[in-house]
Amino acid sequence: MTDKEDPKKGRKSKGTSKEIFGYPISIFFIVVNEFCERFSYYGMRAVLVLYFKYFLRWDNDLATSIYHTFVALCYLTPILGAIVADSWLGKFKTIIYLSIVYAIGQVAMAVSAIHDITDVDRDGTPDNMTFHVAMSMVGLFLIALGTGGIKPCVAAFGGDQFSEHQDKQRRTFFSVFYLCINGGSLLSTIITPILRAQECGIYAKEKCYSLAFGVPAVLMVVALVVFIVGSGMYYKAEPQGNIMLDVCKCIGFAISNRLRHRGKQHPKREHWMDWAEDRYDKLLIAQIKMVLKVLFLYIPLPMFWTLFDQKGSRWTLQATTMDGNFGALVIQPDQMQTVNPILILTLVPIMDSLIYPLIQKCGVNFTPLRRMTVGMLMAAMAFVCAGLVQIEIDKTLPTFPSASQSQLKLLNMGSSPLTVNLTGVGPIDLPAGQTNDEYVTIDGDNVIISMVDLEKKIPLAKGKRQTLLIPSNTSKEWLLTDDLIAKPEQGSNAIRFVNGMDRTLNISTPDVHVGLIGSSLYSNYSLVKNGKIIFTIMSTSQACNYSREFGFGSSYTFYIPENLVIGTNCQNSITATEDIKPNTAHMALQIPQYFFITAGEVMFSVTGLEFSYSQAPNNMKAVLQAGWLLTVAIGNFIVLIVAEVAKIPEQWAEYILFASLLIVVCVIFSIMAYFYTYINPAEIEAQFMKKGDDDDEDDKKQLQKGMEMVRRNSTGSHSDDDDDDERKKTKM
Repeated sequence: MTDKEDPKKGRKSKGTSKEIFGYPISIFFIVVNEFCERFSYYGMRAVLVLYFKYFLRWDNDLATSIYHTFVALCYLTPILGAIVADSWLGKFKTIIYLSIVYAIGQVAMAVSAIHDITDVDRDGTPDNMTFHVAMSMVGLFLIALGTGGIKPCVAAFGGDQFSEHQDKQRRTFFSVFYLCINGGSLLSTIITPILRAQECGIYAKEKCYSLAFGVPAVLMVVALVVFIVGSGMYYKAEPQGNIMLDVCKCIGFAISNRLRHRGKQHPKREHWMDWAEDRYDKLLIAQIKMVLKVLFLYIPLPMFWTLFDQKGSRWTLQATTMDGNFGALVIQPDQMQTVNPILILTLVPIMDSLIYPLIQKCGVNFTPLRRMTVGMLMAAMAFVCAGLVQIEIDKTLPTFPSASQSQLKLLNMGSSPLTVNLTGVGPIDLPAGQTNDEYVTIDGDNVIISMVDLEKKIPLAKGKRQTLLIPSNTSKEWLLTDDLIAKPEQGSNAIRFVNGMDRTLNISTPDVHVGLIGSSLYSNYSLVKNGKIIFTIMSTSQACNYSREFGFGSSYTFYIPENLVIGTNCQNSITATEDIKPNTAHMALQIPQYFFITAGEVMFSVTGLEFSYSQAPNNMKAVLQAGWLLTVAIGNFIVLIVAEVAKIPEQWAEYILFASLLIVVCVIFSIMAYFYTYINPAEIEAQFMKKGDDDDEDDKKQLQKGMEMVRRNSTGSHSDDDDDDERKKTKM
């Protein structure tokens, strides 16, 4: 086992590594590390917005805002990580230190999701939400610092492990490396929503966000350990300085120098960057000009990322109001995000090997900038589709009462039909053991209910839905129940029972204990999952079963009549009232919007990076990567501004707004692209190098001419006195 030499400097590195099939063993540790880290990041991020909404109890706008603030930070910190790695710590130490920070952040997120820590009254709801919010915010900040800080280092560190003669192996490594990114993303967005959907807890069972965050935390620790195990095999390049700092200093000097020479007495220069020639090399200035030309095209790009990254926030929240039953498979709302990596793995080869060549054969010059423009239009189409889907969802949502209204249902608990008159509404027919079909909306503070021999004044609660229980003996007390005024959370179904019998009943399911219900009373709401649920109804030593198939997001009231005979089966005796309809818009409706956004990503993102790298010098790739990541961060901040400032009441209108804004930006970008002239950075650099060589030749000729004159003067002075020798030596 021999020391691996630095291919650039010819010196030996600290690491030693054997090779397998021509590949350094060290890269296998790096590949495993990347897979685990990407699983950790995307797994945590997949369930994050639902954690905000259902665990921290934030509304949709706040959950969306904090989600996109976190994503923006994840794309800002890579710039810091690159500077620290290249100018101070080196890639290896930067990855180690920030991975530790990263792992601590993931552990903090897992701890923040344990509801039992502050659940003093053991009802399943945290009693000190401040602790959970603080822990989660600290965790997210550390994760953003860690994942962003190591993002620019890991791939480059892997590339450093190869010698100059291993170009083929290096290319294969990068292909496997990015396959690990997509593989980790795909698996984590499938697995962590399943973990989240489980129920866990010491005292009360709730959705298991702690497990959904805990598994990514374990994977991040595994990633760190694996990376450290390979430490002795790595080639660890010394920090060489960061080109971004040099670029910023050069631009800063050009601006300050231009401001100092604003007078007319100073001659104008062709480009404002030429004012840096007083201190910086002309080749560096020419390279910066090329980069600035590309960065100018980046100005409209954040709007694409504004739309793209909402698939993890707004689209996930949209999926919570939809039906995820695909027959043999039930999809969780946050699992719909897996459509994106699946389509990426499918569309990239199709685009490269089929679509682009076909367009070229048709004689269309489909330049990179035109591809990016079409990618933006695809993203806009995705949000038009999302808006149409939202309109379909809104059609299925119940209309809840406003703050000045009340809504009322009537339940006939008797064994004979009733006809009831409501003031301002008219007569309502109530079959035995059933309710009226729809809630009645009432504007007043009370309503007068009259029957043949009875009239009652019922006070109502503003802004609420209520059900009036009319007993079989109308002289007994009439009860008002408070009904749900929102869809049950996370696609669950809210159910309750009304006991019309003259004895106490005990009702339970294998997963949920509804509890004891006294005569003529009703139970609290219990949440059950989708699918077939079997309820066991017990009275002393007798029991019977009642089963029902549930969808997603519904609410039911089940009435147990007074004449029920408890036997082996209660199926036909119990009546069910649908208070809130189940989600009827299917999650499959989201597939077109995912297709368009992914097609847009392939045409915009992949092509954009390819175009950017082709238009900039090799030593400026890091600057362009920093600029590209900055557009992603700015795009997420735009979502934050719209969500918190615009406050658009209709979600479909917000989708259409974003689509419209992107179309406007797309038109601006297409105009900018029309006037853009493609360049070859290598040719421009070669011209400067040739010019520099010519200048060097001129300098050499001038130097040789001067030396000849010195020699002639020296030869003529040999006959002078010895006293002059010391003087001549001093001058020379």
